[in-house]
Amino acid sequence: ELSLSAGCLQLEHKRRDFTSAGSRKLYFDTHALVCLFEENGFTTQQAEIIVSALVKITEANMDIVYKDMVTKMQQEITLQQIMSQISNVKKDMIILEKSEFSALRAENEKIKLELHQLKQQIMDEVVKVRTDSKLDFNLEKSRVKELYSLNERKLLEMKTEMVALHAQQDRAVTQTDRKIDTEVAGLKTMLESHKLDNIKYLAGSVFTCLTVALGFYRLWI
Repeated sequence: ELSLSAGCLQLEHKRRDFTSAGSRKLYFDTHALVCLFEENGFTTQQAEIIVSALVKITEANMDIVYKDMVTKMQQEITLQQIMSQISNVKKDMIILEKSEFSALRAENEKIKLELHQLKQQIMDEVVKVRTDSKLDFNLEKSRVKELYSLNERKLLEMKTEMVALHAQQDRAVTQTDRKIDTEVAGLKTMLESHKLDNIKYLAGSVFTCLTVALGFYRLWI
């Protein structure tokens, strides 16, 4: 695709076009590029070698790019194959979903039956516990009533005993008060008699002293 002339530096006007995005095309002008290198100080041989290398590199890169690309027909064939595989996968998924749905429905029915049986067992247990609790409550209520009656009898007996003890204590206190009053009266009488004896003793002593004094007085006169 590239022809070099050593005499007049004339390149063959055959251009390689490269397609970009859309319908826009880019052109690679080797002669213009050689002239550009020469204007910037390169020799003709250097410019031609550089351009030749750039062309080979570009062609190699484009070959690699085109190898990875596919044609429209190949793309349509591949798309049809993918759509066919997707359709088969959808069918398989539908069949699988139906089979899984049937299995899930059967499992759900089984679970519902087990739940119903469990619910019935729980209800039976609740009724049994409620009956036992009611019976225990009635028994406990009767026992509490008996204990209450027993406590009432014991309390009445204790009240009777306390009344009897209070009466006995009152009688003992009354007797003690009477005894104390009698002893106090006796002590008062004893004190009065002792008081009279002391007065008599004092009076006798006074009279004796007076008599002795009068005797001494008469003696001295």
